[in-house]
Amino acid sequence: MAKKEEENFAKKDQFTLTMIPSGFARKMRTCVIWQFIRFIAINIKMLVVVSKSH
Repeated sequence: MAKKEEENFAKKDQFTLTMIPSGFARKMRTCVIWQFIRFIAINIKMLVVVSKSH
């Protein structure tokens, strides 16, 4: 029997290569605290890039 994650890749009537996120990925995408940390990290990276160009 296939694992739940492997069922995402099972051949169906229409063949697609779209991945369905796992439970952990879904939790990380909906976690407000994690999204805030990512937001801060991305802003710091942007500041570094902009500061190098000026």
